[in-house]
Amino acid sequence: MDFFDTVLWPLMIAVAWIMVRAHDVLTFIGLDPAGGWTWLLSIVALVVVIRILLIPLFVRQIKASRGMQMVQPEIQKLQKKYKGKTDPASRQAMQQEMMAIYREAGTSPFASCLPILAQMPIFFSLYRVLISLSTLATGNYERSDSIGPLTQALAQQAEASEIFGASLSSTFMDDGATWSVRVVTAVLILLMSATTLFTQRQLTMKNMPASALDNPMARQQRMLMYIFPLIFIFVGVNFPIGVLIYWSTSNLWTMGQQFFVIRNSPAPGSEAEKKYLERKAKRAKRRGRSLEDAEDDVPQIETEAEAQERRQRQQPKRNTPRSKRKPNTGGPESAETNEN
Repeated sequence: MDFFDTVLWPLMIAVAWIMVRAHDVLTFIGLDPAGGWTWLLSIVALVVVIRILLIPLFVRQIKASRGMQMVQPEIQKLQKKYKGKTDPASRQAMQQEMMAIYREAGTSPFASCLPILAQMPIFFSLYRVLISLSTLATGNYERSDSIGPLTQALAQQAEASEIFGASLSSTFMDDGATWSVRVVTAVLILLMSATTLFTQRQLTMKNMPASALDNPMARQQRMLMYIFPLIFIFVGVNFPIGVLIYWSTSNLWTMGQQFFVIRNSPAPGSEAEKKYLERKAKRAKRRGRSLEDAEDDVPQIETEAEAQERRQRQQPKRNTPRSKRKPNTGGPESAETNEN
């Protein structure tokens, strides 16, 4: 794995730096420096830092996912239009029209994957740091005697720390894995799979109109919504407990952040919008105001297409400076104007 350590080395140092600094803060406030919960909370702190940095990408993902579902009826019409046409000119024209639809809606298939893609290098870097703890603790780590601020002494401390009798670098498939390790791993894998399923269900089933859910892409997403958690169950047995903690915590963050965005800015025509309007009507009734007056109190997430349309409507007014105005020549019309 030296190749991956070489490629990921800068990110491994960044991950180790955040964990060690969080560990220092937690130790300063009184937690046991060798305790498993101290190192677990250090991983949670890593999640918080990374997810705060990814908030702009997350909001963009919500917009893109919503846009992808909303344009599906147009995409279906386009596919019917070019059905049976396999010549290069028709395929190129179809791709151009499809990209035009995506641009008009301010979305793209790639944008909906940005937060996941941005997190993957961090995920693998944490995996390599935790996997390397044992060799770093014994002084046999080939690349260096430390990973950034994560020295051999800290590695020994982290390697010896336990949560319910399981160390952070243990995996379900370890040869010497105890029952404690396997129980903790199994619980974390189930939590990771359940939060993934709930997050995807929240995004697709509650924040999309019924018209956008009745198409091949939506049906495919519903299928993947149940397949991915099953894949994680089989793959998760090979991940260290620390990585499973990172993944589960990140899923919980995503679930809460997504709930807040959907609750306050639901997609038009969705079940979430119906509940949102009901809540707003109740608040307006309590305050003795109409529902229309309450519209201005709630900020909405503006899509790129809506922003472009707003900019086109708001044309700037041209003000002619006094120095460039035509001088009064003293003619009859000017005299009449002055008299008035």
